[in-house]
Amino acid sequence: MNQEMSRRRFVQSGALIAAACAAPAAIPAFAEPKHAVFKPSPLQFGIATYTFRNFTRAQMLGFLKQLEVTSINCKDTKDHLPSDPVEEAKALADYAAAGTALHAAGTIYFPKDEDDDIRAKFEYCKRAGIKVIVAGDPKPEVLPRIEKFIKEYDIRVGIHNHGPEDKVWPSPLNVLAAVKGMDPRLGCCIDIGHCVRAGTDIVEAIHAVGPRLFNMHVKDLTSFDSRESQVAVGRGIIPFREMFEALIATRYAGFIDLEYEIHADDPMPGVIESMAYMRGMVGGMGYRA
Repeated sequence: MNQEMSRRRFVQSGALIAAACAAPAAIPAFAEPKHAVFKPSPLQFGIATYTFRNFTRAQMLGFLKQLEVTSINCKDTKDHLPSDPVEEAKALADYAAAGTALHAAGTIYFPKDEDDDIRAKFEYCKRAGIKVIVAGDPKPEVLPRIEKFIKEYDIRVGIHNHGPEDKVWPSPLNVLAAVKGMDPRLGCCIDIGHCVRAGTDIVEAIHAVGPRLFNMHVKDLTSFDSRESQVAVGRGIIPFREMFEALIATRYAGFIDLEYEIHADDPMPGVIESMAYMRGMVGGMGYRA
């Protein structure tokens, strides 16, 4: 049996297992009701390409094909989406040929409170047709200038929270407090692992942020006190079903992007397991994954 077929069957079996775990107790494991009608899923799954930071764009496209993932949150790492316009155009051509869409870029950093530096980041995303920038660690005093470019380019900016080590943006609630009263296209990218490590309830955060939530970076942890406790999604203690229910209740329209940060040289086993678990969870909730 070839490797791709083995992975495909692993994904399918993993999805069934997760669906069974998520399904109501009245439905026997693996027993699909006769004439079951699944609603279209209101949740969209993608990949943060930082997951494949040790692999080239060509290698990553092969992985995405195996995963049946067609939309990504791209980062200027390796050759995934270079900032040089000529090289960026080559990357975009490759993605178009593979049928891969780019829904977000990041994390992108804004170290300077200067028009030229910030405009370059917005131009980079405009060339790619990207409508969401995931911003890493912008200083609060830079936000008014970023807001100016949001209005000019009509590109949303979601500030990424980085947990207790980040003294400015540990939690999405810190982001929400800072952007209150500013353009509604300035909001959050919630990294759920960093969120729970900051002591913030992920379900409460989703409801609090509401329409200012533009992107999600997902991972799983076995301890809310340790960033080193990351595991494949479903093996940890982050409450994914409750999180998905909150996203559906708040009509979240963005992507849930797996950011698998461990096993950088061999991420696919954990990525396959994580995607299968999340898709199976959605299936267990009665949606077509």
